[in-house]
Amino acid sequence: MSAVDEAGRVIYGCMGLGGEWNAETYGAAEIEHAEAVVQAALDSGITAFDHADIYGRGKAEAVFGEVLARSPGLRERITVQTKCGIRLAANGRAGHYDLRGASIGARVRESLERLRVDAVDVLLLHRPDPLADPRDVAAALSALHAEGRVRAVGVSNMSAAQITALQAELDLPVVADQLEMSLHSRAWVEQGVLVNTPAAADVGFSDGTLEHCRAHGITLQAWGALARGRYTGRQETPEEHATARLVAGLADRKGTTPETIVLWWLRRHPAGIVPVIGTARPDRVRACRDAATRDPALTHEEWYGLWLAARGRPLP
Repeated sequence: MSAVDEAGRVIYGCMGLGGEWNAETYGAAEIEHAEAVVQAALDSGITAFDHADIYGRGKAEAVFGEVLARSPGLRERITVQTKCGIRLAANGRAGHYDLRGASIGARVRESLERLRVDAVDVLLLHRPDPLADPRDVAAALSALHAEGRVRAVGVSNMSAAQITALQAELDLPVVADQLEMSLHSRAWVEQGVLVNTPAAADVGFSDGTLEHCRAHGITLQAWGALARGRYTGRQETPEEHATARLVAGLADRKGTTPETIVLWWLRRHPAGIVPVIGTARPDRVRACRDAATRDPALTHEEWYGLWLAARGRPLP
């Protein structure tokens, strides 16, 4: 079984750990918060944790490393993935993407040090770098794998064509593609039904990416899966209010939470989508328990009902 298979049905995204992004350091309060969130995830059947070297400007990985240090044996019970490739603006330098091989190696070593682990289960390339040479990228990934620092590799925010170009130079399989996918960010599903309509040009999702991932056994991970609470907390548009009412009604009838309904909508798709939840609230993590431990209990008609409510207009 691969690290991605072991990740399970829901992944916890650690972007909200470590305190404010504009703070230079973290303290006891941030570590205790991370402990509470990690425990809430474990209590909810979530054993996979998603990081990136930029989250909290490194503090998210660092407080997670503190949690691991305080919990002997925890590392062996979970899967840990991180991402690299985004360089934040700093010291007069503009923010940019950097997937040069040497940079990948340096960023991974820094992440391992912050996480206090010898290896990550999966390394994802965070964003496409137009200046990246696939051969250079592949060589860096292969070296990290050979050194035992990275057990599997994947990508994030990449199209089928970009995955194909990388895979052509890489002996290791690309095992995951993490994309923004939710009941609100629906371009991934809209693209498939707007073929042969004028609206197809406005979708903004790369044609064939879902099909490529399904055909090649690449796990689709959905970041932003809870849609930033649009259907479970705050609503701003008529469509969001209508969808939230439908979500609440389904949750009540099925004996679960609105968060679970929103995640079930993703998991019900046959592509085997694995939601990544990024809430920093332990109570809201626990509200996702049924999404992590139960199969989606949505009928064909209920799934479409949620989609139509969220899009606010009929299908073509």
